[in-house]
Order: sequence, then C-alpha cells, then structure tokens
Amino acid sequence: MPPVAEVLPDILRPGLRVVFCGTAAGTASSRAGAYYAGPGNSFWADLHATGLTPVQLLPAEFARLLEFGIGLTDICKVLHGSDAEVGTVEFDVAGLEARIAEAEPANLAFNGKNAARGALERGVDYGLQPERIGGAAVWVLPSTSGAARRWWDVGPWRELAGACQANHR
Repeated sequence: MPPVAEVLPDILRPGLRVVFCGTAAGTASSRAGAYYAGPGNSFWADLHATGLTPVQLLPAEFARLLEFGIGLTDICKVLHGSDAEVGTVEFDVAGLEARIAEAEPANLAFNGKNAARGALERGVDYGLQPERIGGAAVWVLPSTSGAARRWWDVGPWRELAGACQANHR
C-alpha cells in the first residue's frame, strides 16, 4: 500500500526559535493548502500581536514563517478536520519527535491541548511543560481555532514570545 500523502507540508529547518504543532489541518486549511486558513482562526493575528512576527501574514504566506525563525507541523499529517473528526488513531508521536530532533528548535509550542496530550501522553495545563521533545522546550498554548475561543487566553502566548526573544539564537 503506498504511503498516504501529507495534508500540509512541514515548514522546518534547523535552528528555529519555535515550531508550532497543531493536531491536524482543519478542513478550510486542507482546502486552501495553507495552515490556519479557517475564517475564525486567529493564529496569524496572534503571531503578530504577540510580537512573534513583525508583520501579520496571510495563511497563504505560511512558508514565510521561516524568515522569522518559526516552523509549522502537525501531530497528525495524514487527516484533516476538527479534533473530534481526526481523533487520535493517526497521531504520529514518533514522527513528531524525529522531526523536532532533526530541526532542533529552541521551543515546540502546541497550538491547543489535544495535540499536546497526544504527544506527552498525559493531561496538560497551559504554559511551559517539564518535558523536552527533541531538545526543545515544550509549551502548551490555548488553541487559536474559532471553535476554542471560550478558552482563549493570550497570556501563555505572550510568555512563549518572551522566551523566544530571551533565547533567540
């Protein structure tokens, strides 16, 4: 059986300040061929508002994140949809760990608790975690998905931005 194609390509290279990891591409992102493309998703605005990017990018410009020392991946690369639709069966924790170990970013930030719970195999709270993955400090951030707005708190995002500035390589 041939390998299943990735929904969205990883945006990774060695030495990034931070790699953001979602659960899987949403339906709108899959259709657009771009990360965080859903109309209610605040990812791009939040990157800019917290100072992680000097300009607000559009979803179609996701590859430009490398210019700012930022990468993107998902824990599930082969399915798309909401967290409930994707489930956890196709979570590739070993693949995520290998990608992060190869890229060696300073920080790995999970955009939402679902992907973090899958990778860390435990319940999580927002903020810096005690574990490291591939040498990277691990963060859990409130999801930027429009479906998760009731849990939104910019605080952990600002803490991550501060850490990225403090340990900028």
